Amino acid sequence: MVQVAVADRPEDSARGEHAREEKKVAVHGAATVRFEHRHGETRLATLYHHDPLRVLMPTPRRGDLPIAVLATTSGGMVGGDRMDIALAVGPGAKALITTQAAEKVYRSTGADCRIDTALSVEDGAWLEWMPQEAIVFEGSRLRRLTRIDLSGDGRAIAGEMLVFGRAAFGETVTRGLIRDAWEVARDGRLIWVDALHLDDDIAEALAHPAGFGGAAACATLLHAAADAARHLDAIRALAEPLEGARIGVTALDGLLIVRILGGDARAVRGAYAALWSGLRAEAAGLPTRLPRLWEV
Repeated sequence: MVQVAVADRPEDSARGEHAREEKKVAVHGAATVRFEHRHGETRLATLYHHDPLRVLMPTPRRGDLPIAVLATTSGGMVGGDRMDIALAVGPGAKALITTQAAEKVYRSTGADCRIDTALSVEDGAWLEWMPQEAIVFEGSRLRRLTRIDLSGDGRAIAGEMLVFGRAAFGETVTRGLIRDAWEVARDGRLIWVDALHLDDDIAEALAHPAGFGGAAACATLLHAAADAARHLDAIRALAEPLEGARIGVTALDGLLIVRILGGDARAVRGAYAALWSGLRAEAAGLPTRLPRLWEV
């Protein structure tokens, strides 16, 4: 018997290559973590992760909260990638969740990267969600949404930080898309919505004196609690001696909101970490030290 090999038509081959490329590039990672208060202490109740997200459970420092660490094994995000993160603490539970390293968002050929993070904080619970910075490369396209749903007197500290380009390589961000949005609700009522949206000519907004004023990085830090405004003066006093960053602190409707902006990403990160550690001590009597990952 003679076997005849039939060659693919050029257009079929091109479509196949394109499909393989899309399959290789676009990934959809997911992570679900839930802590509950059982037998007098906070315990891990639910853990799920899907590539390229991984959840690590290091031993917490003595006297501190249980900790979960999210790691992205792909080394960063490219156009079309998506991460869905769901973090929850049940009634009376207390936990801290952070990330292993900075998230890198690489140049896109057109598709958007998405990071959707949903935080659920139930009655009497405490959650800290403080990921390390996201570094957006020239030409990257990032859409990020962080939603916090609180019940009863649940309390949370949450933050996000953006670094515009790789300063060590002399890179600045001039084009692309950055949409960084927040939603906070208590007992089903939306109490705060905020969005940073930079599209196309990002360089102008970053350089403009009425915009970012040449900043290399920015950060937002939130404390959600019924008595959040009580800590306003203390956090302003803590922010005053911090150098290398412009810091604004305000309070409204059960929220304490801190904005940080600076021309040096390391200074912004340092202020972000200092205010987080001070806020957790002021609001919850927790140690001012941060996870070891933040000391690298």
